Formats: sequence, structure tokens, C-alpha cells
Amino acid sequence: MKGRIVIMDEVQGRPAAALLVDGQLQDFLVDPETDAALPGAIYRAVADRPMKGQGGVFVKLPEGSGFLRQTAGIAPGARLLVQVTGPAEGGKAVPVTTRLLFKSRYAIVTPGAPGRNISRRIRDEDTRAELETLADAGMKGADEGLGLILRSACEGMDAQDIAEDIAGMRQLAEAVLADINGGPELLVEGAGAQETAWRDWADPAPDEVLTGGFADYGVLEMIDDLLSPRVELQESGHMMIEPTRALLAVDVNTGGDTTPAAGLKANIAAARELPRQLRLRGLGGQIVIDFAPMPKRDRAVLDQVLRAAFKGSAAETSLVGWTTLGLYELVRKRDRLALAEVLA
Repeated sequence: MKGRIVIMDEVQGRPAAALLVDGQLQDFLVDPETDAALPGAIYRAVADRPMKGQGGVFVKLPEGSGFLRQTAGIAPGARLLVQVTGPAEGGKAVPVTTRLLFKSRYAIVTPGAPGRNISRRIRDEDTRAELETLADAGMKGADEGLGLILRSACEGMDAQDIAEDIAGMRQLAEAVLADINGGPELLVEGAGAQETAWRDWADPAPDEVLTGGFADYGVLEMIDDLLSPRVELQESGHMMIEPTRALLAVDVNTGGDTTPAAGLKANIAAARELPRQLRLRGLGGQIVIDFAPMPKRDRAVLDQVLRAAFKGSAAETSLVGWTTLGLYELVRKRDRLALAEVLA
């Protein structure tokens, strides 16, 4: 099965979306069962008590608390507009930021970050010029503090659709920014699984968008595989991905291959596969990898493979490096709920 296919369906009665590329599951989203705040939701919040030792302040939300990693210029009782940046861990406050983004399929309006920016992935000069004209027209008369980013999905799209997207995001941003008075309140809901898929999987454009079809395309079996800690590697061997309370442990094994190059082959395969597995499983935080045994001289090769593998990762990732015990550490931002928790 060749091509890029987006499938909208349901899992456990909840909306879900899957992205298949040449028959392989590249991304998967499903709405949580609870009414937890989704990433991207925007609230009017009230500043509560500062936590100086943690470099942040708690803010009051309609259904609980948020944690804002910022203290300068924020007094208790101050009204703030905040946006959810990721899922809340059990028993912890929702992570939020005051840097708001109003994001749609083609346009992102950026309060506090003025300017007009076209995605660098659009290289055709004529296309860039047309988009700059649309950007200038769409933001004419807007507050100087409002910025605009036109996404790579704009390339080849109808100018009217892009203009409507810009206008919609600008209108929403201006309405929210003006709604600062009052108590804690949800102002903009976070995007669900299918809306996020429509918005973020548009580039490159899918060959097909289907409604229903998880069973026909084997997506349900792929999801079952993601709920197991064991991941078979294409070259040889396997790796185990096991979350703990403190960190995520990854163990790479060569299996039955006993050749001298077995360790390096398995490690390269694991490094290439790991970003996809973390994305699909919704895992992040502190990650410690116990690679299969290999000569120290081969670490430079594996470093290059890891950098290339995580280069295109949407989630912010920091490759920390090797420990004195020969383990590899990295940190990946949690950008969604863990799949095992959502489908528990």
C-alpha cells in the first residue's frame, strides 16, 4: 500500500485519526475519555501563589490549577490569558504559557510576536510573493503586536481559502485578547484528534482522506502493537519501551544475531525507529536508553543517526548524550497524553 492516507474513525467510541504512509502508521490521535484540558486550549486565568523555588506561579483555571513557568511582573490576583502547552500528569497542575498561538490549517496568528513570516519550506519566489500579499492584506489595520505565520500547507492552495483562514484566526485572536476581565474561564477549546489531524497533517497533502477504515487498513492491530512494550526492529533484534514514574527506560537487544556487527545494527535500527514510537505512544520526559553492547568507537556513528532521526521531530527534543555508565540520555517534551492511559 503506497501513498499518504489520513483516516478519520473511532476507537472505544471516541473520535480518532490515523496517518498512514506507505502502509506504516506514522501518527495516531484519539480524544481522551475525560474532559481534561486539551493542548491549545486558551483560558482567562487568575494568578495564585508564586512558587519561587520552581521558577513559576500557579494560576486558577475553571476546573483546577495551571502552572506557569514565569514569575516576573505577575502579582497574585492578576488576570492572565494562558494557553495549555501539554497534558497534565496525574495529580499535577496543567502546564500553561502566556505565549498564545492561534493556529489553523494555513495560518498562525502570534500575539506578542509581530511580523509576517512565510514557511521556509516554501521556496518558490512567486508563491512567496503571492503569500506575502495575502498576509499584508489579511493583517492590514491589525494591532502592531499581532504577528502572522503562513504555514507550508499554503503552497498550491486556493488564495481565497488562505485569506479566509487568516481572517478567521485574526478575528479569534482579537476577540480573545480583548476578553481579559472576569474570573477563570475557558475562552478557546483545544483541538480534538480529528481537528488536529485536519490542521497539522495537511503538508504534504494526503493522497486520500477516508472516513472510517481502521479495521480495513489494519490500524486496530497497529494500535494493539503500540500498547505492548516490545518493538521489533527491521534490521534485527528488538527494543523494550517501558515508562516508570521517574523516567522512560528503553532497552535495545540484538536477539539471536551473534555477529560482531549485531550491536551496531540493532542500535541504528532502534535510533531510527525511536522517534516514531515515542510520537505514537505519546511518551516523553526524561528518557534513558540502554543500547546493545558495541565498541565505543561506534558511538560517533550512532550520535549522527540519532541527530538525523530526531531532526524532524515536532516535539521539542534535547539529545543530552552518553553517561559514564554507557547509557544514552535525552529529554522530549510531552505534547500529548500517553496512549496507554487514553485507551486504558
